[in-house]
Amino acid sequence: MGKKLYVGNLSFNVSDNELRDLFGPFGGVDSAQVITDRDTGRSKGFGFVEMSSSGEAEAAIAALDGKEHDGRALKVNEARPKENRSGGYGGGGGGGGRRGGRY
Repeated sequence: MGKKLYVGNLSFNVSDNELRDLFGPFGGVDSAQVITDRDTGRSKGFGFVEMSSSGEAEAAIAALDGKEHDGRALKVNEARPKENRSGGYGGGGGGGGRRGGRY
C-alpha cells in the first residue's frame, strides 16, 4: 500500500513533474502534485507525493527532509488525513437588530 507525503517549503517555481523527479530515485511515485491557488494558479509552496510503498516513502523522508532544493530547505513528512471542514458560512448568530421584533 502506498504512502502519501507532505512536501513543504517548496520554491514557487517547482512543477508537478519536477516534484515527481525529485522523489523518483527513492522508489515508485504514484502521484505528485504541487498545490496552487485556485484564483491565481500560483504555487502555494507545498505539495503532496504518493509513494508506492511505505519503505520507499520512509527512504524519501530520510533523504529529503531538510535538504536544500532551489534555495529552500524542504520539509518532508507523512501527510496527515484531511480534516473535515463544516460547510456553510460558519460563525454564529446574534449581532445587530432588534430582538423580539417581527421579521
